[in-house]
Amino acid sequence: DIGGEPPPPAGVAGLGLGVVGLLMLELPRAALDAVVAGDFAGAAAAVTSGIDSGGGLWDSGEWWMLLAAQSMAVGTVMVRWVCKYVDPVMATGWHMAIGGAPLLLYSVATEPAVYANLDKLGSSEVGGLLYTSLLGSALAYGAFFYFASRGSLTKLSSLTFLTPMFAALFGYLLLGETLNETQLLGAAVTVVGIYLVNTRASEGEPKEE
Repeated sequence: DIGGEPPPPAGVAGLGLGVVGLLMLELPRAALDAVVAGDFAGAAAAVTSGIDSGGGLWDSGEWWMLLAAQSMAVGTVMVRWVCKYVDPVMATGWHMAIGGAPLLLYSVATEPAVYANLDKLGSSEVGGLLYTSLLGSALAYGAFFYFASRGSLTKLSSLTFLTPMFAALFGYLLLGETLNETQLLGAAVTVVGIYLVNTRASEGEPKEE
């Protein structure tokens, strides 16, 4: 269960469908074919091919994103304990400040060219940075952890399945990326999973007297 909330069968099925849908949306076609054939080693090879530039696993952006997803999941479960002692919005601000400080130091030490060219940033680049920092990070995560401290963690967490779907949609609309039939089917499966969690999961919630 999540945060002491035992999910009902429909909720478990919905979460499972969400994961399956995202795998269909995100994994390469070769990896999916290998999974269907039972060749899990081949699927792993298809997923990791081309992401190692010679620096090892820790130079893989995909690996870091996987670790970030796990950290986000742990933080979502921990937020109720944290919010016994501090406001959730304040907690979000502190975890961004504490987490951002070492990243800034690492960036200064390893990316001097970035800071040498800050004066060349145009209004569009500055606007993008402000949007990412204020709306995409501070506001989004503040709202997420605020509601996580008060609502159903199972239902709220299921909505994070929409993140890669929106990324794929905007990539298609704005960047000219393409979506094949497997990815579209995966998106549909994910939507069904989210529907099950958020509409049928209430079957397992205790009725108020």
